[in-house]
Amino acid sequence: MKEPATDLTVDELAARAGVTVRTIRFYSTRGLLPPPEIGPRRVGRYGPDHLSRLALIEELQHQGLTLSAIERYLAQLPPDLSAQDLAIHRALVASWVPDKAEDMTRDQLERRAGRELTEEDLDRLAAMSVLVRTEDPQVFRVDPGLLHLGTRLLDVPIALESILAARTVVIEHTRSAARELSRLFKDEVWGPYREGGPDAEEMARMKSLSAHMQPMVVQALVTAFQRSMKQELREWFGESAAHKRNGGSEGSGTDGG
Repeated sequence: MKEPATDLTVDELAARAGVTVRTIRFYSTRGLLPPPEIGPRRVGRYGPDHLSRLALIEELQHQGLTLSAIERYLAQLPPDLSAQDLAIHRALVASWVPDKAEDMTRDQLERRAGRELTEEDLDRLAAMSVLVRTEDPQVFRVDPGLLHLGTRLLDVPIALESILAARTVVIEHTRSAARELSRLFKDEVWGPYREGGPDAEEMARMKSLSAHMQPMVVQALVTAFQRSMKQELREWFGESAAHKRNGGSEGSGTDGG
C-alpha cells in the first residue's frame, strides 16, 4: 500500500526527497520550507508542495547558489505556487545544465518514490524518460528531477501507448522548434561574424549570449505551451458543452430548408 502523497511524516518526506531529517528541519528554520500541517497528536504532516520545493532547492544548489542566495531567490516567488508550478519552475532552472542521472537499486527507487513499483509502473516511468533500465534488472539510471512528477503521473489513468504517443509528439515538435530557433540565432546573431570568422573574444561573447538566452527561450516555450493548452481545453470544453445542449448528436434538428 503506497503512502498518501499529501500525508507524509518528516521521515517519509526525507526518504522521498533523498535528504536527511536534519536538513529538512534546518531548511524550515531558515524559512526555505513552509511549515507542515499539524495533525493528530501534534505530528507535522507534509505534502507535494514540500517535495517540489526541496527539489527546487536541490537544483539551485547544483547551480552553485549559496544558501543566502537561495533564500533571496525563493523569497521572490509568489507564495501561492502549487506543487505543479514549483515542478515547472525547477524544470526551467535545470534546463540549461547538463543532464544528470543517478544509479539506483529497485529498493532505493521505491524509497524515493514512496511506493512499491510494479513492472508496469517501471515501464511507464521509462516511457516518461524518468528512468532507463540497465543490464542489471535491479538497477536503474534515474533522473531525480523527473522522479517526483513521474511518480505522481503513475496514478493518472493514461495507457502506456498514449504516453509513448505523447512523448513522440513532444520530441518531434520540440526538436522542430529548436531547429528553427537555432537557425534564427545563427542568421541574426552569428551571421554578422560569419565572414572571416569570429576571434576568441567574439566567440566567448557568443557562447555567453547563448547561455543566457537558453533559459529565457525555454521559459517562453513553456509559457506558450501552457497558454496553448488552456486555449485548446477551453475550446474542447466549449464544444462538449454545446454538443450536450444540442441533444448529444451531430446534425440534430432540420437543415433549416
